[in-house]
Amino acid sequence: MPLNLLLDRFCRVLDGAMVLLLALMVLLVFGNVVLRYAFDSGITVSEELSRWLFVWMTFLGAIVAIKERGHLGTDMLVARLPKAGKKACLIVGHLLMLYVTWLLFQGSLAQTKINWDVEAPVSGASMAIFYSAGVFFAVFAGLLLLRETWRAITGRLRDEELVTVQESEDLAQVHDLHLDEPPKR
Repeated sequence: MPLNLLLDRFCRVLDGAMVLLLALMVLLVFGNVVLRYAFDSGITVSEELSRWLFVWMTFLGAIVAIKERGHLGTDMLVARLPKAGKKACLIVGHLLMLYVTWLLFQGSLAQTKINWDVEAPVSGASMAIFYSAGVFFAVFAGLLLLRETWRAITGRLRDEELVTVQESEDLAQVHDLHLDEPPKR
């Protein structure tokens, strides 16, 4: 199976997991609100679990955004550089992101180990579950960043792949719809 297909499937699994996490969060929070106002009771674990689900969903979404080059940024300078300048900026940017990902991995792993035997106040689950979201993100984001850095170094990236940020969500949507292309005759 080609690597691109495997990555696409992996990201689809992450997309599905994010949908499930969001649905659980909505059910927990909405259910808790209804129970509190209508029945003067509530789901004790709702707030804690919703927070954990939100953290996991955020990190999973960040992995997908790295794969799809969906993170917002500014390309005001980089877009005007020649191909060699764009490539150099991409490599330096990826190396910096790899360094930050490494720091996140180290910190999250340390917190996961420290909190392995610590129980959450309400659910009693291990707090390592909460901190392991950072470890999961760092591993997969690091692999994706290493792959893209290697592709840049070896010259396997197309010219349009050398600028990896989106100026705004609106422009990204226009680009996805191909509305920024002149009409074909």
